[in-house]
Amino acid sequence: MIEIGEYGRTWLLSGPTSSYSLRLTDLDELLHLHWGPRITLADAESLAALPGPPYRPFESRLDGREEYPVEGGPRFVRPALSVRTQERRGTEWRFEAYEAEGDELWLRFADDGLGIALHYRMRGDVVERWVTLANEGPSLELLRADSATWTLPERDGWRLSQLHGRWAAESRLARSPLTYGEKVIGSRRGHTGHQHLPWVALDSGASEESGEVYGCALGWSGSWRICVAQLPDARVQISGGAGYDDSGLLRLEPGESFTTPVFAGLWSDGGFGAASRTWHAYQRAYVIPDADQDRPVLFNSWEATHFDISEERQRELARRAAEMGVELFVVDDGWFGARTSDRAGLGDWTPNPDRFPQGLKPLADDVHALGMQFGIWVEPEMVNPDSELYRAHPDWVQFQPGRTRTEFRNQLVLNLARPDVQEYLWEQLDGLLSSAPIDYVKWDFNRCFTDAGWPGEPYPQKLWVEHVEALYGLLDRLRAEHPGVAFESCSGGGGRIDLGVMARTDQVWTSDNTDPLDRLAIQHGFSQIHPAQIMAAWVTDSPNAQLNGRISSLRFRFVSAMAGVLGVGGDLADWSEAELVEARKWVDLYKEIRPVVQRGDLYRLRPPEGGLSAVQYVRGDETVVLALLQAQHHGEPVAPLRLRGLDPSAAYECRETGEVHRGAVLLHHGLRTGLRGDFDAAVIRLRRM
Repeated sequence: MIEIGEYGRTWLLSGPTSSYSLRLTDLDELLHLHWGPRITLADAESLAALPGPPYRPFESRLDGREEYPVEGGPRFVRPALSVRTQERRGTEWRFEAYEAEGDELWLRFADDGLGIALHYRMRGDVVERWVTLANEGPSLELLRADSATWTLPERDGWRLSQLHGRWAAESRLARSPLTYGEKVIGSRRGHTGHQHLPWVALDSGASEESGEVYGCALGWSGSWRICVAQLPDARVQISGGAGYDDSGLLRLEPGESFTTPVFAGLWSDGGFGAASRTWHAYQRAYVIPDADQDRPVLFNSWEATHFDISEERQRELARRAAEMGVELFVVDDGWFGARTSDRAGLGDWTPNPDRFPQGLKPLADDVHALGMQFGIWVEPEMVNPDSELYRAHPDWVQFQPGRTRTEFRNQLVLNLARPDVQEYLWEQLDGLLSSAPIDYVKWDFNRCFTDAGWPGEPYPQKLWVEHVEALYGLLDRLRAEHPGVAFESCSGGGGRIDLGVMARTDQVWTSDNTDPLDRLAIQHGFSQIHPAQIMAAWVTDSPNAQLNGRISSLRFRFVSAMAGVLGVGGDLADWSEAELVEARKWVDLYKEIRPVVQRGDLYRLRPPEGGLSAVQYVRGDETVVLALLQAQHHGEPVAPLRLRGLDPSAAYECRETGEVHRGAVLLHHGLRTGLRGDFDAAVIRLRRM
């Protein structure tokens, strides 16, 4: 709901429990009024009538109060918008008009031919914000164009939550007191990055179950920056957008425009748990494609075969996977070109004639005959120097003239900002998806930008933005032409997870680390912002030869992976008959609980900090608890779990024991008798009677 003040200079957006308000002064200064509990328009007008801060030498009365601070004028905070022309730098805008339609509000400003539109949209209790910049004047340079600046109310002792990490250890939750100055996170790598997810949350004493939480998440899959600043008067502002620094985003010629990515924010008074559930519901309703459909159980061939791929071995793996109850069989890296190692073949997206002499269709047909869907792995944005593509078009990669072309994993990054590269990839991928009955594409991105040059281009730094826009355009075009194909976003694990790529893919590869114990912390952090429905998790071999050699039971591996979209990635040819039989039971159980896990409300009952960790999912009358015991000393009792999100007046029957519990129960079953020793796990199901 959008309400507008009597003079058209106060605006109020309201969701089910929260409101967001701003106003325009007589001097065309756009000020923030309120973000928090739901208020009335009269409340907003009263806030607008309050006097401003007193005059203080060496300070600006606008700093910390402006809705979208621009560079120039009486301001000293970090600007959200920085513009440079041949004559000058900065912005001196004037208000032109507003428009309100449905759940969206536009505020339009202008400055010497540059049109600036601030967009607001309320979706549930999530506020989406973005900016459109349209140039009708002389050529100008966008040095910085953030999507939004968020202003928080005055509180004592703000605490900052963020998700940090590295390859194979992504999405680690860290909380620390916010101090004066700026805290900056982001990526200068050309993709979202393993080091930080583009999300922050602030609180001043919240717990998992209670207290105010403010959260912000950016929908951009390239380089990005979020800055959390505590100003000298203790006010806090959060700004964020595409690009890491202020060296230049784009040059806008007359008639050109740029629309920033969405920077979404929410307020919750139900603690971190309620904030997460609001984020999850928002993504299922407005971001994730086909969110009303459960994601299939998949098998991926990578850890079973690596590059040693043969059509016959894939058929054998597919047969075993089908017997296990798998619904989607994915052939990973090694099926195309001269791809017998990571040294060759990237860019040549045709089946290897020695391995697949008749193409992919015979294998895909056999997989379909087994009752499974068929998927493949691709890495379209990359090229090996040892490839037919690179030999034909060495100028298609990002590079700096006169400098060594850095190679990671023996590959270079294609300059996707080039229209000819975009068209080549479209022809290759469209042809591939048309050549065989392919149902699923795992889209990988295995190296960062390093030598991001574009020789001959007058404004080469634009490739940082235009590469991402071209990626989005290519995915959108492929989805439109092949609507039955699902896509997974991967980047060496969790290197490209954000609201932007999630709007175009069906799930994401959370981490290359498939160790079930390591995954608990990764999945705990991931759940702070993203839902289980997109979180791919695999059961792989034990010992974990890929990373740490840790031994874990098949039971522990399955229950850990069942917290998201279940997959299997082990070498099934080496699994014993007993393991295959047990695995079939776990897959069958997952299919029973899948609608609750993937589309239910998530409650984090116990964090993975040693001892017992547990998550709970609630959907309608069904409840599922996944409990994992990391270690237990001899004779040490396991503390009971108090369930969340249930009706305290209702009775719930435990499927495992037949016991009847009341809502908000302390649950002992499976913890008292079913878990003992190290690395054990239990699945507990309850249904409202």
